[in-house]
Amino acid sequence: MSKIKIAILGAGSMGSGIAQVTSQAGHEVVLADTNDEQLDKAKSKLSKIMDRLVEKERVTAEESQAIQNRISYTKDINDFAGSGLVIEAIVENLEIKKTVFGQFETIVDENCVLATNTSSLSVASIAAACKNAERVIGIHFFNPAPLMPLVEIIPAVQTSDEVAKNARALIDSWKKVTVLAKDTPGFIVNRVARPFYGEALRIYEEGVADFATIDWAMTELGGFRMGPFTLMDYIGNDVNYTVTETVFAAFYYDPRYKPSFTQKRHSEAGWYGRKSGRGYYDYSEGAKMPEPNKDEALGKKILNRILVMLINEAVDAVFLNIATPEDVDLAMTKGVNYPKGLLAWADEIGLEKVLADLEHLHAEYGEDRYRPSVLLRKMVRENKKFFELA
Repeated sequence: MSKIKIAILGAGSMGSGIAQVTSQAGHEVVLADTNDEQLDKAKSKLSKIMDRLVEKERVTAEESQAIQNRISYTKDINDFAGSGLVIEAIVENLEIKKTVFGQFETIVDENCVLATNTSSLSVASIAAACKNAERVIGIHFFNPAPLMPLVEIIPAVQTSDEVAKNARALIDSWKKVTVLAKDTPGFIVNRVARPFYGEALRIYEEGVADFATIDWAMTELGGFRMGPFTLMDYIGNDVNYTVTETVFAAFYYDPRYKPSFTQKRHSEAGWYGRKSGRGYYDYSEGAKMPEPNKDEALGKKILNRILVMLINEAVDAVFLNIATPEDVDLAMTKGVNYPKGLLAWADEIGLEKVLADLEHLHAEYGEDRYRPSVLLRKMVRENKKFFELA
């Protein structure tokens, strides 16, 4: 299966990045898009990336040319015929995805695996559009695909064990880090990461600290690469708010995932972040970034509150069999560059302390948002850790 022909639908940044990954792994690749301009852009972008890799002596000029030559660009998905794997990387719209998966089945043979790169939609729903749903699977790359090591493998309830096993083995052979996730909203990363944004927004809304101070606490004291408000401005408040609303609805309005009015108003104002020139921070020319309040006691309080919420979400993902403890920690360190795996971090802090802090928040607010995971209570009671040191 190692050198099968691979077809990719969608030549945006994700689809073109996946095309680069698969071609560098030695596969013949067909990249399709309905937009000529998008295809030209993908081709030109890859050429520039390859020139840079040659300059840095990561690849030879011959290898660079061979990688580019293995990718063909097309507007016609009938060119997917003969593929062993199709990866769909188009707009996050369930009906559109279901339509194209139905079309794939009329073009490829019965042994071809059909994969969606969705980050939030039900893989089971997409698979249901196919006569042979057993061959449909979620393969979720992180942007930019050539640089981010993590890939979430998401079998639908219909996916055969063989398809799941072979898909994971294939992507492992591309030197990616794969984790297996249950087909639930947000999978691992986008589910577990929700409190990074949600609790930071809540802390701001309560007047505990401003955006700059919360970001400072998380980066300087917590070791995160970006603070939550800098990161939301980077992602785009329109995108991040929509994802939050989608996850909230998908979890039957569980209060843990409740969206924030602050983010809603920023989105409504067109303050999307970097791309609009204004978000939580002002990015216009000459604008000065606000100075944080570097009060260490306040910073530790902020970090701890967000961190215990993240840990609780990670623990619950294990409790609900979304993924193994190893895969949860791998996903958060390799998918969103967290400084430590959340479960290993919990062991380090002490599960008793994490539980006590959550119980304090729960008692203080009286909100289900702060309810500690059943597994966390059980592990504290039984004096267990997630990772026993050898």
